[in-house]
This record gives sequence, C-alpha cells and structure tokens, in this order.
Amino acid sequence: FKSSYSGTNGGDCVEVAADLDAVFIRDSKALGGGPILRVRRGEWAAFVALAVE
Repeated sequence: FKSSYSGTNGGDCVEVAADLDAVFIRDSKALGGGPILRVRRGEWAAFVALAVE
C-alpha cells in the first residue's frame, strides 16, 4: 500500500506490505534496493494504534 498523500511526482512517502507473519515498510523513492524494515504484525498494530490517537 502506498500512502494516499503520495502524488504521481514522487515525494517523501512510505510503502507498506503485509504477509501472514510480518509487515514490511520501505521508502517509496528507493524501489531499486533501498532498505526494508520488517516488523511483527502485532508491533505494527500497536504502532498504528498509537499513531491514530
């Protein structure tokens, strides 16, 4: 998933993908091999819950 705030001209955004065990986060500008952060689904859920408070 790419941020809905990301326009078609790039920008400073993150992309998030999930599988059964983990969530993966990366910089949308670094598609060709930038770092990918991997967190457990429970940790991601806790982060999102705090972020929307």
